[in-house]
Amino acid sequence: MDEVKWLEIAVDTTPDRLDEVCAKLTAAGMTGLVIEDEGDFLRFLEQNKQFWDYVDQELLDAMKGVTRVKFYVTDDDIGRAQLAGYVQNLQQEYTVTPLADNDWAYSWQKYYRPLEIGRRLYVVPDWLRNEPVPAGRVPFYLNPGLTFGTGSHASTQLCLEGVEERTQPGCAVLDLGCGSGILSIAALVLGAACAVAVDIDPKAVDVAYENAALNGIGTDRYSVRAGNVLTDSALARELAQRKYHLVLANIVADVIIPLAPQVPGLLEPNGTFLCSGILETRVGEVEAALQKAGLVLRRRRVKNGWAALEAGLTP
Repeated sequence: MDEVKWLEIAVDTTPDRLDEVCAKLTAAGMTGLVIEDEGDFLRFLEQNKQFWDYVDQELLDAMKGVTRVKFYVTDDDIGRAQLAGYVQNLQQEYTVTPLADNDWAYSWQKYYRPLEIGRRLYVVPDWLRNEPVPAGRVPFYLNPGLTFGTGSHASTQLCLEGVEERTQPGCAVLDLGCGSGILSIAALVLGAACAVAVDIDPKAVDVAYENAALNGIGTDRYSVRAGNVLTDSALARELAQRKYHLVLANIVADVIIPLAPQVPGLLEPNGTFLCSGILETRVGEVEAALQKAGLVLRRRRVKNGWAALEAGLTP
C-alpha cells in the first residue's frame, strides 16, 4: 500500500485575529485545528527538555510573538480541493508544507505522553496502553491523528475537567463538534450510559468510532453522525427528540453563540451545557448569548488565555 502523504497548512496571525481565523476555517468545514503560540511553544520545550541538550536560539526567535493555526489535508486531488474550500474566504496568507504521514507520526509519538486531567481521567495514547496507570485514575485510550484533537490543548483540557465533574452514572451525553470524540468517549469511560456525537467533517465519524473501540465502547452505547446542527434542521429536530444530562461543544465562540438558542431544548432540567474553545477576550459575548437563550451561568474555567463555561436551565 502506498504511503499516505499529508500537507500541513500554517496560518500566521495575531492574538486579536485568532478567533476570527479559527471561526472562518471551522465554518468552511475544518474542525481539526492546531493552535500554537509562543507560550505553548515555551511550555512544550519545558515539558520535553529531557529530549534535547539545547534549543536553537534562531528557533526561539522565530517563535517570538507567534500566533499560528495549523491544519492538515491529504496530499492528493481530494485534499487540495478541500484546502481550496477551507481558505476561500480566509483572506489570510498561509504556507503549505508536504509531510510524510509515517515520518510525522513517528516523530510525534516519541514525545506524546499520557495526560492527567482533573482528579480521575488519564488520557493515554494507544501505543502506550501497556504502561501502568496511576492509582485512582481511569484510563482513556486515544489514537490521535493528523486532523483531530489529542486532548493536549488548553480548551480541551478545560472541557475534560468539566466532563469529569458533571458526568453521572447512567446519564446521556451529546457532543457537538466531536472531532476525535475525546469528550463524549471520556464521559462514557467515566460512566455515562450513552452518547451521541456530531461533527461537520465526515472523517470524524470513523475517527471517533475507532477511539471508542479502543476503550471497549460499541455502537450500542455510542452513535456518531456527520452534519451541522446550525444548518440542518432535520438533524437538529432529531437530536432534540431526547434530553441530555450533558451537552458538550468544544468549538469556537462564533459557533457557540448561534448554537445557544438550541441548547435549552436539548438539556434535562438539571443538565449542563459545557462549552469551550473560547478566547478569554470573547467570554463576555458568549455569556451574553447563553443568558439570552435562557440559560443560567454556573461556572467559568480559564487556562492559558482560553475559557470554558458551564450553564444550565437552573442555578
